[in-house]
Amino acid sequence: MQFTDLGLAPEILRALEAQGYRHPTPIQAQAIPAVLSGRDVMACAQTGTGKTAGFTLPILQRLQTCKPASGASKPTTGRPPRVLILAPTRELAAQVEESVRTYGAHLQQRSLVIFGGVGMNPQIAALQRGVDILVATPGRLLDHARQGTVDLSRIEILVLDEADRMLDMGFIHDIRRVLALLPAKRQNLLYSATFSDDIRKLAHSFLHDPEYVESERRNSASELVQQTVYKVDRERKRDLLIELIRTHNWPQVLIFTRTKWG
Repeated sequence: MQFTDLGLAPEILRALEAQGYRHPTPIQAQAIPAVLSGRDVMACAQTGTGKTAGFTLPILQRLQTCKPASGASKPTTGRPPRVLILAPTRELAAQVEESVRTYGAHLQQRSLVIFGGVGMNPQIAALQRGVDILVATPGRLLDHARQGTVDLSRIEILVLDEADRMLDMGFIHDIRRVLALLPAKRQNLLYSATFSDDIRKLAHSFLHDPEYVESERRNSASELVQQTVYKVDRERKRDLLIELIRTHNWPQVLIFTRTKWG
């Protein structure tokens, strides 16, 4: 299967071609038609499977082909967002918004990312200029909602990305507050690496007859990620790590440890 088989607009296909992408990953091949159909989607996707494109591509397609709901602001300035994507961290939110801009490079949709730890005034100014796709962390989005600087009344599509991480980070109450601010009629997409009981409980509270998408065996590792195990004594872990970094000349390394002290 190729992206040309999925009914995406020529402008989106051009952007994909520029990135060297021709064939969708399994999660993309299943999720894109499901999102395009307008149904709610509950997707289980691991890191490295291409899940972000699995929802950004069909969302861009839907915005391209569907006119805004009646009563929306002017098409060029001051328009409220039609899509809201919630992400657990500023880093992930920034990555998602970058994907939106990359795949929507030849489209007219505007996107914006907002998160905490930075000033609100530039975000307020950008919101006032108008945006179609808003990517946000829950806390900062609620800050804007409390100040009346974001209009969520025209949201047509909601995405909860990495929902399991959001629950682990204690965002459940913020998520419910955000849900209460959105129109009752909308398309909902939930993406999670695992489907725990808590995730299923959350999903059942706002998804309507969702289509279930799972590209791999549950909780399995992505086939696109190479994994290697080194058996080493605890005392020699640091020496091994240093040697690996030097030998492979890795410019960026993410290290997980069991404790802050470690």
